[in-house]
Amino acid sequence: MKYLPYVNIKMGTKSHIRRSHGNTLPLTQRPFGMASFCPQTEGKSAWFFQPDHEFLEGIRLTHQPSPWIGDYGTFLITPQNDVIAKSAENAWSGYRIKDSVMRPDYMSVTFLRSNCRLELTPTERGGMLRLTFNDTRPSFLSILPIKGKYTYTLNEEGTTLLGTTDGHSQDSAKNFKMYFAIQLPRGAIDIERTYFEGEGENACAHIALKERKLEARIGISYISHELALNTIKRECTSLSFDELRLENEVIWEERLHRIEIETDNEERMKTFYSCLYRTFLFPHKAYELDENGEAIHYSPADGTVHAGVRYTDNGFWDTYRTVYPLFTLIAREEYKEMLEGFVNDYKEGGWLPRWISIGEVGCMPSTLIDAVILEAASNGISTQGTLNLALDGMLRHAREEAPAPRYGRNGVLSYIKYGYVPSDEYKESVNLTLDAAYGDWCIARLAEILGRDELTEEFMARSKSYKNLFDKSTGFMRGRKRDGTMSEPFDPSTWGGDYTEASAWQSSFAVPHDIDGLCELYGGKDELIKKLDALFNEKPSYRVFGYGGEIHEMTEMALCDFGQMAISNQPSFHIPYIYVALGEEPKASKIIERLVSEAFSSTEKGYPGDEDNGTMSAWYILSCLGMYRLTPGKSEWVYTKRLVNKIKILGKEI
Repeated sequence: MKYLPYVNIKMGTKSHIRRSHGNTLPLTQRPFGMASFCPQTEGKSAWFFQPDHEFLEGIRLTHQPSPWIGDYGTFLITPQNDVIAKSAENAWSGYRIKDSVMRPDYMSVTFLRSNCRLELTPTERGGMLRLTFNDTRPSFLSILPIKGKYTYTLNEEGTTLLGTTDGHSQDSAKNFKMYFAIQLPRGAIDIERTYFEGEGENACAHIALKERKLEARIGISYISHELALNTIKRECTSLSFDELRLENEVIWEERLHRIEIETDNEERMKTFYSCLYRTFLFPHKAYELDENGEAIHYSPADGTVHAGVRYTDNGFWDTYRTVYPLFTLIAREEYKEMLEGFVNDYKEGGWLPRWISIGEVGCMPSTLIDAVILEAASNGISTQGTLNLALDGMLRHAREEAPAPRYGRNGVLSYIKYGYVPSDEYKESVNLTLDAAYGDWCIARLAEILGRDELTEEFMARSKSYKNLFDKSTGFMRGRKRDGTMSEPFDPSTWGGDYTEASAWQSSFAVPHDIDGLCELYGGKDELIKKLDALFNEKPSYRVFGYGGEIHEMTEMALCDFGQMAISNQPSFHIPYIYVALGEEPKASKIIERLVSEAFSSTEKGYPGDEDNGTMSAWYILSCLGMYRLTPGKSEWVYTKRLVNKIKILGKEI
């Protein structure tokens, strides 16, 4: 059975800055590949693809993990003739959506303006194009700028365009530059008519073509043109376009077959495999192979080249909850290599990554990579050496203040001093405190696994710090000032301020490592159940004081209408599953089945909020399978009703 036909890579792409249905892109890409390709319909903003736009500016090589993070190492590929535009804004063309193909392994679009069919299939660090111009007008393949300064040259043989771009977004990345090579068949380029125009941010290249139908090969590198050319030679020189496309189909079918389900619900099949595709997109490989086939990578910490692997484009505040637990089932070897890459960031820059683009962005609070590391250790993934280095990195951000807010734990010294992060010192103090307590538990458990017992008692005690913010009179976690008083005024439906992308309703149950301790705070299991019941029965109202205006997560919670359970955002993901830990599995199963059925679909509006690097997709997958990691970092699942008929994981029926 083939699963690729079930995948809609446009699931969740009908999004807006004020209303996310996923904030996804329809990426044609190898699993965890370094190069992604996407049609660009309007590149003025980070929301550069809209599924109902009947026009496009070109095909974009992209690394964008989220519109909130931005892109890097990117350029636009556009076939042109007649009037040759030098910007995406002026190069746009109509295209017929119904005649286009967008799949994980293959893309085909026809630019009506140039009467050119462009087909693309990816490699690990590049891809292949097939261009078919359907008339005899003199034609060009243009490379148009998107972000950063660009340079272009033709090689001596006149077969290959060599380019660079230094564009990147909000991150810190020393000496970053992406090198790219676009290789055409010998004799296909009309050198005399080929020209470059503009400089820096406005520089573009127009490759004049002698042939109406041809194949082109693309390679990229963060290190050199030589490696970009070696990538082409290694990944696709020996293959025709159709052979590479078939190879990609086989690769994607293998990934999708790692979970085989049967269900009478056709829409659930489409949604499930569209979600499964998304879980294999991020993080992106950011390492290359030298002439000996050894892994090397550019390091944004010092701007030089280091041995070993590296991975990018991941926000651990999101992905630790569902993606990495899913990887323990279906991507163990990949997970092992990813963790090695994350630890390489610590070795080279002194801090474990928090939210990485090509470099560290640090846009979300806390260091939830702690849970990703412990999840690997608890499930027999990684090596003793890697885990010991990881623990050293965890200890550093648990004990030391970082030199800049994008690194480490914000407010860590105050957390140590007071037992919580004071609300009159730091915004989002409740989440900073709760996440730090959970991170401390991760350190204690990892130290125990590694036999570093002198750390276990200290950090297990620190993991109880969440109790310092509990207000028994209201039944919520609340911000506390340095003098010990609670933040005032208090309204549990006020978003922001002391909370991250949430209010007290969604944030007060963020104690996955100590549900028993949370029960005690509420006065027993029955009282905690009552509070959860109240959350689901409460109206989805919100107040905007903490942000000074509405953010899209508020909108989505209200529109999804599951009470104060904001399935639209990660802080609520585990809340229904707390019922299972409290002995109320039927109640959990009923809620989860409704969430799966009503909040998700395989359409362009298929997600209830930001999909976030596979996080929401993995939640859907695990919920359909009837298993969930309530506490990432343990090797235990909680179980709910299965929402499909049969399940095989890696060929084994469960």
